[in-house]
Amino acid sequence: MAAAAGGGRRAQGPRGAAGRRRRPRAAAVPGAEGRPRAAAGRAVDEEVSSESETESPLLGRRRREAAEEEEVDETPQEKKLRLAKQYLEELRQYEEERAADEEEEETQLVDLIGDRLKEDVLEQKGRLQRFVAKDVQPPDPASIRVLRGHQLPVTCLVISPDDKFIFSASKDGSLIKWEVESGKRLCMVPGGKKGSEERHLGHASHILCMAISSDGKYLATGDRNKLIMIWDAATCKRLHIFTGHRDAVSGLSFRKNTHQLYSASHDRSVKVWNVAENAYMETLFGHQDIITGLDSLSRDCCVTAGGRDGTVRLWKIPEESQLVFCGHQGSIDCIQLINEEHMVSGADDGSIALWGLTKKKPLALARQAHGMREAQGLQEPYWISAVAALRNSDLLATGSHSASVKLWKCGEGFRKLEPLWDIPLVGFVNSLKFSATGDFLVAGVGQEHRLGRWWRLKEAKNCICIIPLKRMAAAPSPEASDSS
Repeated sequence: MAAAAGGGRRAQGPRGAAGRRRRPRAAAVPGAEGRPRAAAGRAVDEEVSSESETESPLLGRRRREAAEEEEVDETPQEKKLRLAKQYLEELRQYEEERAADEEEEETQLVDLIGDRLKEDVLEQKGRLQRFVAKDVQPPDPASIRVLRGHQLPVTCLVISPDDKFIFSASKDGSLIKWEVESGKRLCMVPGGKKGSEERHLGHASHILCMAISSDGKYLATGDRNKLIMIWDAATCKRLHIFTGHRDAVSGLSFRKNTHQLYSASHDRSVKVWNVAENAYMETLFGHQDIITGLDSLSRDCCVTAGGRDGTVRLWKIPEESQLVFCGHQGSIDCIQLINEEHMVSGADDGSIALWGLTKKKPLALARQAHGMREAQGLQEPYWISAVAALRNSDLLATGSHSASVKLWKCGEGFRKLEPLWDIPLVGFVNSLKFSATGDFLVAGVGQEHRLGRWWRLKEAKNCICIIPLKRMAAAPSPEASDSS
C-alpha cells in the first residue's frame, strides 16, 4: 500500500583517482612577458595567476581541491539538513522580530521558538488542538449581517484565505464575490438557462459545491450538469472547464498549499485534477451510493461522505486505497476535517459524529443534535445539512432547518461533544465556514435543502449571514494538546 519515493545524487562526470572531477588541461599560451603559462617543472593542468607565481605547488593543489569539493552536488540528506537549518534560522529571525516589537527578553525568545516548533509538529501529525471554544461568547443576533443577492437557495460558499472575501453560489446558477468588511458585491456571474453552457460564461444549472486554493488564486465550482469550472478568484474570469463526471458534482476541495483539486460526484467516484496545468490525473471508485461531500488538507488524501451507503471514506491517493468508517444510521450529507487526523460529519438521522482516522467507529456521537420535529404525525430528527470546524481547534458549528445554528466544543482528545450556543437563523443552513482567524462564521441559507426539494420554508430568506464571534477579553494564549 505504501508508495516508494525515489531520489539520489545527480549523475557526475568522470573523476580522477581521488574521486574528483578532472580539470581540462590548459594550453600553453604566452603571458604578458611572453612566458608560457605551463612552465617547466609544473603540472601541465596547473593554472598560475599573476598573484601566485611564487606559491608552492602543494598550496596550489590544496586550493584546487577545495574549489572542486565545492562543486560536488549535495546528497539528499545534506539537502534536508541544510533546509532544516535554514528553516530554524528563518523561524529564529521571525520570533526575534516579534519579540523585539513586544520588548520581550531573550529567555522568552527561546520559549517562543520552542512553542512554534511544537505546534508545527503537532499540526503535521494531526494532533494540534487549540482550546478556543471555552472563550467564545454567545453571539448577539442583532450583530448578524445579512447579504442578499441570490434569487434561489444558497447552496455553498467559501472564504478567501485572507478572510477579506466570500464567494457564494446558488441553485439559480449564479456566483457572487462579496467583500466581508463592507458587505458589497464585487462581482457577479449570473446563471444561464439550461442548454446554454456553450454560449454562457457561467453555470446553467444548480451549483452544488465550491473550493478555493490556499493561495487564493483559483476558485472551483461544480454543478448538477456534471461540470467543474475553474475561475480566477481575483477577477471572476472563467479559466477552464473540466468534464468527465457522469453525474452531478457534489464535492470539491483543493489540497492545501497546492493546485491539486479533488472532486466528488453522484456518479460515486472521486477524481483528481491538476488545475495549474488543466489536467485530469485519476479516478477512484468505492462508494455504493452518491457522494454528498468532500474535504482535504495538506496530505495527499481526501475524505468523503457516502450518502445512504452509510460510510465515511478516507482516500489515500498515491496508494489508490481507502479506509471505510461506519457509525451513522442515515444518509451522511456533510463532512469536514478538523485537522490531519480528525473529522466531523453530519447525517439526516440528526446525528453528528467525531472521527479519528485510526479508528473505524466514531470517537463521539451526538444524536438528535438539533432536536426533533413533527412530520405527518410522527416525530423525526432535524437533518444535519452542514458542519464546519475551526481548523486545529476544539470549536465546531452545525446547521439544519431547526431555526438555529449550533456551536459545539470538542472535549480533549475529540472524545466528547458539548453544545455551547444556539444562533437564531431561519431556513435551511446549506453551508457553514469559519474564517481562518475564527473571528466570524458565515452561513449560506435557503428555503430548500441544497440537494433537493423535499419541502420549502417560505419564511426563510435566500441569503448569506455573517455571524461575528467574540471571545473573552482576557483569553489565554492558544494551547496545543498532543491528543491521540
